[in-house]
Amino acid sequence: MESTKINSTTELLEIWLKEREIQNQSKHTLQAYMRDVSDFLAFCARQNLQLNDVEATDLRQYMAEKVEQQGLSPSSLQRLLSAIRQFMKWADQANYMAFNPADDFQLKRQSRPLPGMIDIETVNQIIDQAAPEGEVAEQMWLRDKAILELLYSSGLRLAEVQSIRIKDIDFNRQLLRITGKGNKTRIVPFGSKAKESVMAWLQVYPFWNGDFVPEAHVFITQKGNPLGARQIENRVKFQAQRAGVNVDLHPHLLRHCFASHMLSNSRDLRAVQEMLGHSNLTTTQIYTHVDFDHLAEIYDQAHPRAQNKKEA
Repeated sequence: MESTKINSTTELLEIWLKEREIQNQSKHTLQAYMRDVSDFLAFCARQNLQLNDVEATDLRQYMAEKVEQQGLSPSSLQRLLSAIRQFMKWADQANYMAFNPADDFQLKRQSRPLPGMIDIETVNQIIDQAAPEGEVAEQMWLRDKAILELLYSSGLRLAEVQSIRIKDIDFNRQLLRITGKGNKTRIVPFGSKAKESVMAWLQVYPFWNGDFVPEAHVFITQKGNPLGARQIENRVKFQAQRAGVNVDLHPHLLRHCFASHMLSNSRDLRAVQEMLGHSNLTTTQIYTHVDFDHLAEIYDQAHPRAQNKKEA
């Protein structure tokens, strides 16, 4: 089949990005696509290559240059190739190209170590530590504790906990409505300890100029502004240090601990996948088949902080 006539690769890239934007790709993802594919198209221009003339050997040469000139890591190369592959797949399917040279092109994958793990006792040591002295420090701890609880209780990503709004929390059913990657929405449970912590923080919320309306962000600064991603990272690290834990704690590590501890206790991979919102759940309507009662039951049985332990 002949390829469709276009004026330039720049025009083609603009069309593709516009379609990705219509499909609710995040601004961050679109910027990464723009940067990565533009860089490859610039390489093609330097080589006097038309898009239809690109072959696997050209892709290999391009990747080799990125390693030699910029020292890109295997993970960065994979990300770069993924963007190029998606762009070329779209161009091929839309008949802008006669064939897709990236379709079968593969980089040799290197084994990737799993993120570090901390055990349940260490997590508890951090989250259950005593409040600091001083009114402001204590209020900050109530906010930080609520953040720590949700990161570990529900396996949230940093951006997800940062973007939680008042309307997203269902205290009665102990469920969170989370907007994750690609603007996909999922529902996740949170434990009774997380509920207690969030409710305690919301008692302080009005004193920090928090506007208690449905659209308001849950986690804010003392001036009432939404808490930034770097601020959350720093507070998570700080609270680990304050607890005397010798670990470089960050939000993704708590997410990893959530997944590992849930899987080790439940063995229900599907339920954990639903809670994490992993991208390999390919259907766009993933909640039409989720049994929330079953998911909540698995959560209550498996998560270390799902419910208050009965007194002995």
